[in-house]
Amino acid sequence: MKWSVALFFAGLFAALGTVFILLSFGTDYWLLGRETCKTDVTNSGEVGGRMKWYLFSVQTADAENSSTFYHEGFFWRCSFGGRGDEDLILKFWFTNQPHSKVCTHAYLSPFPVSEVTHNATTYESAIIYRGFWSIFMLLGVAAVILAGFIIICAAPFTSPCLYKAGGGLYLTAGFFILLATVLSVIWLEMMDMVNLYVEYQKSHLCSDFQLNTMYGLSFMFAPVGVFFCLLSGLLFLLIGQTLKRH
Repeated sequence: MKWSVALFFAGLFAALGTVFILLSFGTDYWLLGRETCKTDVTNSGEVGGRMKWYLFSVQTADAENSSTFYHEGFFWRCSFGGRGDEDLILKFWFTNQPHSKVCTHAYLSPFPVSEVTHNATTYESAIIYRGFWSIFMLLGVAAVILAGFIIICAAPFTSPCLYKAGGGLYLTAGFFILLATVLSVIWLEMMDMVNLYVEYQKSHLCSDFQLNTMYGLSFMFAPVGVFFCLLSGLLFLLIGQTLKRH
C-alpha cells in the first residue's frame, strides 16, 4: 500500500516536472524587456548581420510613450513596438501581442551583447556563456524526456533497475535545468553586459535611453520544474531500492 502511494506521487511529480521543463524550454519568454527613448530615432534594422534592437521611429506627438518591447528564450528573440505606459507583464500576454513581430534566432546571441555595442573579447565571452546555457538546457530536456520513457517502461514490469535509472535521470535533468536558471540570473544580475549596452545606446543613439528588464514565465517555469524533477527522482530511487530489497 505504501509502495503504491509513493509510486503515485512519484509519477505525479515526474509528470509535473516534465511539463514545466518542456514549457520553459519551448516558450521564448525567459527574459522580457522594454526600451524607451523620448528622442526621435529610426530603426536601423540589421547591423553586421545581427539584429540591433533599436527603437522604432517615433512620428507622433505621443513620442514619449512609444517603446520597443522584446522577449527572448532558447529559440527566438522577438521585438515589437507599443506604448511605453503599458504594464510589462500584461503587454506580453498572448492576446495583447501584435500579429506582426520581428524575430531572430537566439541560440548563440545573448541579449544585449553584439559586435557593435561590445568589444570583441566581451562578445566572444558572451557567446561561450550562452553556449553553456544552451547545452545545459538541451541536456536537461533530453534527460527528462528519456527519464519519462524509462519510467513508463518500468511500470508494467516493476523493475527496480528501471525505476532507479529513471530516478537518476530526473535528478540529472533537475540539476542541468537548475544550472541554466542560475546562469540566467548571473547574466542579468551580476554581469555588466546590460549596463554596457545601455551606456552605448545613450552615447550613440539616444541620451534618454532606458532599458527595463524582468524575468518572464519561461524563467519562472524552470525552478518549478526543477523542484518536481528532484522530488520525483528521489522518490523513484527510493522505490527502486525498496523493490530490490523485496
